[in-house]
Amino acid sequence: MHLTVSGLDAIDPHEAAAHSMLGMGALLAELAAQGVPAQALLLGTGLTPRQFTDPQARMSQSQKVAIFRNARRLSAAADLGLRAGARQRLSDFGVYGYALVSSPTFGDAVALGVRHIKLAGPVLEKHFRVEGGTAIFEGRDPFALGELLPLVSEYWFSSILRLITLVLEAPLPSHQLLLPYARPAHAAAYEQVFGCPVHFGADTMEWHFDAAVLGVPCPNANPITADLCKDMCERLLRTLPEESELERSIRAACFNSFGVFPALDEMAQRLGLSARTLQRRLTETGRHYQEIIDEVRTALAIEFLSQTTLSVEEVAQRVGFSDASNFRKAFRKWTGQPPAHYRSARQADEATA
Repeated sequence: MHLTVSGLDAIDPHEAAAHSMLGMGALLAELAAQGVPAQALLLGTGLTPRQFTDPQARMSQSQKVAIFRNARRLSAAADLGLRAGARQRLSDFGVYGYALVSSPTFGDAVALGVRHIKLAGPVLEKHFRVEGGTAIFEGRDPFALGELLPLVSEYWFSSILRLITLVLEAPLPSHQLLLPYARPAHAAAYEQVFGCPVHFGADTMEWHFDAAVLGVPCPNANPITADLCKDMCERLLRTLPEESELERSIRAACFNSFGVFPALDEMAQRLGLSARTLQRRLTETGRHYQEIIDEVRTALAIEFLSQTTLSVEEVAQRVGFSDASNFRKAFRKWTGQPPAHYRSARQADEATA
C-alpha cells in the first residue's frame, strides 16, 4: 500500500484485496439517492457495482479509501456520512450482521462484533473497553486520513448506531461523543443523530455510553442461529491476514522506502502518530516495532538472495545494512543460516526440483 505523510493517496495495484464489501452498500445507496451513479463513485478504483452484491468479492484498503474520497467529492451533502450510515441494514453485513442480532445479550453482540470487526474491512482501527459504568467504542486513524477523517468517522459511528438500533430494537443510552476534528457546519445533526453531547477538537475518537446496557437481552436472540453465524464468522476470519492495519501500514512504508528502514520516531511521524502512541498500539497487539522491521528485512533479503545475482554485500545494502558482516550475523539469527549458504541451498533445491 502506498503511503504518504498525508495518508493513503492512490490505488496500489500490488496491494492485496483482503477486505470484504461488508457495510459499503449503504454508502452506494445514499449516493444513488443523491443522483450519483455507482460507476462515478467507483471511478478509478477498478471495482464494479456488481461486486458489492457478491459475498466473495474483496477490495484493498486503498480501494476502500478511494471510494470515500470519490464520495466526498461527488456528494453535495455535508452530512453524507451520517445519512449513509443510517441506511445500513443487517443484510448489508451478511452473516456478521445476523450473528450480532441473534446474540443472547447486547454485551455478547459487542464482544462478537469486536472479535470479528476485520470481516467488515475497517478503514479505522476499532477498539472497545469498559471504564467503571461507562462503555467506550474507540476509533483510531493509523493511516492519517486527513480531510477524509470526518466522513469516515461519521460513517462508522452512524453505521454502528444503526446496527445497535437493529440489535436492541431500542435507542442506545449515550453519554458523549468525542471527535478529533474541527466542529463542522452541520454539527447540530450529530447531536440529533446520536442523542448526546458531541465534543469536537478532542484528543481522541470515542463514543461513551451506559455500560449497564451490555446486560440487556437481545430481542431476537436465538442460540442456534447465533452459534451457526458465529462459526461461519470464525471460518471467514481465519481466511483474513492476521496482522493489524497498523502493522500493514508499517510494512508498506518499509517496502516503499528502498533500503531505508525508519526508526520508530520517524515511522510514527509518517503515520501521523506520536512515538508513544505507536509503541502503545503495537504493544496492544503483542507486537514490537523492531520485530516487524526484522521480518520485512528478512523477506527482502530472502527475495534478493533467491531471485537475483546480487552479491551478499549488495543485498546487505538493500536491506539497510552498511556493514555486510552485521548483515551476515543478522541473517543467521533470522534464518539459522549464513546468507551464502542459504542461497546455495535454494539453488540446489531448484536444480533438483
